[in-house]
Amino acid sequence: MATAADSKLTFTRLPHPAPVPEDAREQALADPGFGTVFSDHMVVIDWDEGTGWHDARIGPREPLALDPATAVLHYAQEIFEGLKAYRLADGSMALFRPEENARRFNQSARRLAMPELPEETFIAACLELVKTDRDWFPSLAGGSLYLRPFMFASEPFLGVRPAKQYKFLVIASPAGNYFKSGAPAVSIWVSSDYTRAAPGGTGAAKCGGNYAASLVPQAEAIERGHDQVVFLDAAEHKWIEELGGMNLFFVMDDGTIITPPLGGTILPGITRNSLITLAREEGLTIREERYSIDQWRDDAASGRLLETFACGTAAVVTAVGRVASRDGEFTIGSGGPGQLTTKLREKLVGIQRGTVEDTHGWVQRVD
Repeated sequence: MATAADSKLTFTRLPHPAPVPEDAREQALADPGFGTVFSDHMVVIDWDEGTGWHDARIGPREPLALDPATAVLHYAQEIFEGLKAYRLADGSMALFRPEENARRFNQSARRLAMPELPEETFIAACLELVKTDRDWFPSLAGGSLYLRPFMFASEPFLGVRPAKQYKFLVIASPAGNYFKSGAPAVSIWVSSDYTRAAPGGTGAAKCGGNYAASLVPQAEAIERGHDQVVFLDAAEHKWIEELGGMNLFFVMDDGTIITPPLGGTILPGITRNSLITLAREEGLTIREERYSIDQWRDDAASGRLLETFACGTAAVVTAVGRVASRDGEFTIGSGGPGQLTTKLREKLVGIQRGTVEDTHGWVQRVD
């Protein structure tokens, strides 16, 4: 039995009958890519109306048996998070700001009429899985162990109402580079036919439906030779919001940085929040304000815009070098990573990996 720190739940450890052999695991870890290789174990916790959260366990990662009437398959009550375990300079492992993921997870739960999970239980579940599957940490440069906590409605019924049963799970995936090309800067396609979210919708919730709706425009971007799609607002179709899974920043020649404001249609990124803090520590002015596609194009042409970068848990910080739409395309700066993009990325990654002092208490060691 392993007791989760600061949690009322105790995790039952189930034996694994056939973990992946060491040689096969090492082969998979040599170049894991992103999101295609998975570790041996998973965490599962159940929730029932009247009982609450119970039966916390960590055991073999295995298929789930679902009734065809399971609510999530019909009404999409599902939310998830993404965070990473990093190997620190001293060889230990740590999570980066997991309490923020736990907090955002519950914000998503409230929006989708799902039960909230105590933050300490969320964090404890992640720690339990990292400790159990620590041998799945990839040794390649920049590697990490990506954690995917998620919850879905597991009650079998047909009817439009919140479910009365849910499952919370955490799985882990060894991760290399998010963008397969390894390019120093990504190319962006501006979607003119699709929007990601509208006021009053679920744009600020990390739920599967938001990402499902982005797949067609993302495929359109890839077909046109670009890495990612950027969405405009739903009302005027002119204001930049975010990429399919990342927030955006614009570095101006006067030393200020602009990022679209949170207002219910943009996911409140934890990497976004961290970069705002680090930039302000550098004495830079951050302006959370609307920025239009026309401004983006004109400022790039005039040289007023020096850099654009995207950020998120998976890719951390990625420079945007080229932007294209049906109205043409433009290049930002030299088309590669700018000085500030590189500086902020190095500082953030340094904190995450223990080579830069963590003055904010963002890093939570696993051991």
